[in-house]
Amino acid sequence: MNLKELARLLDLSQTTVSRALNGYPEVNEATRQRVLAAVKATGYRPNRAAQRLATGKAGSIGLVMPTGTGDGTDLHFAEFLSGLGEVAELRDVQLVIDPSRVGNEAAAFQRLAASGTVDALSLSYVRASDRRIEMLKTLKLPFLVHGRHIGSKPDYPFMDIDNKGAFCDAARLLLQLGHRRIALLNGLAELSFAVRRREGMAEALAGHGITLEERLCQHSAMTEENGYRGMVRFLDMQEAPTAVLCSSIVLALGATRAINQRGLKIGRDISIIAHDDVFPYLKPENFSTPLTTTTSSIRAAGARIAERLIEEVAGHKAMPQQEIWKADLIVRASTGPAPSRRRKGTRRHIEAAE
Repeated sequence: MNLKELARLLDLSQTTVSRALNGYPEVNEATRQRVLAAVKATGYRPNRAAQRLATGKAGSIGLVMPTGTGDGTDLHFAEFLSGLGEVAELRDVQLVIDPSRVGNEAAAFQRLAASGTVDALSLSYVRASDRRIEMLKTLKLPFLVHGRHIGSKPDYPFMDIDNKGAFCDAARLLLQLGHRRIALLNGLAELSFAVRRREGMAEALAGHGITLEERLCQHSAMTEENGYRGMVRFLDMQEAPTAVLCSSIVLALGATRAINQRGLKIGRDISIIAHDDVFPYLKPENFSTPLTTTTSSIRAAGARIAERLIEEVAGHKAMPQQEIWKADLIVRASTGPAPSRRRKGTRRHIEAAE
């Protein structure tokens, strides 16, 4: 189907259909939605070259994919990308992904901007102090940050979750259950979400006169193996923790394996709370002991970022420029009262790992 046939089907002029597809503000929202619905139903695809000549827009969003880290973050990035892609496909917008090694991302964004192949940029994996954001401000393209840096009020468009509040709430739940020795399996220390989650936990503990010990914290890539190794180290302590917070359900998967190999009962001998990014293939309720979680969908975040960038490129200013989503605390069987006797670190050989 071409533009002329689509216009005839809708009983609209070709100019109106073209303007609706290209986000012109003079086309009312009802008409635009009607055109988009017809595009989806018929499978119509505009001629990209003609569209670009007519509008000066590429019809694409650019983002940088981290490579060469070997840290398993591709699981989280893939889920984020799924949400971004679902909205982009619905709105007939393409994604341009530029792979880049950590440390070279600024050059990758500059390369995308200079190429003329994208209308907007998305930045993820924000660091506590992130120079890439200042660089993005110098480019002549709209951009949106998934996360926030630390230490100053953000003066750029972002979408984030309340990481500090989520882990403060999670730690308070454990404190209410009588736990006083709580460990943290966190993400990489330089990432802003990991900093805020540690801050939230430390704030809750400080409210009970407890200082968060560094030896009870692990900062690492959020993989199953790192969760396992970190939990083994905690369990081997002379005074092992009675509870642990995990920054990812993937870390919790490894922690659960270590706990089960010690013959301990989750929710009775030790409690676990994990952050759940809502992976469709790794559900907290399907663990052998259903996990208590702080929950916020990373796929929904990707979808929201796509919506905001597409609307920004189209010249629609109705959406907020800065958003912080609250994570839901969902209590399941993995959290219970602190054991009456503090367990000593009795080592057992973990033959399955050898």
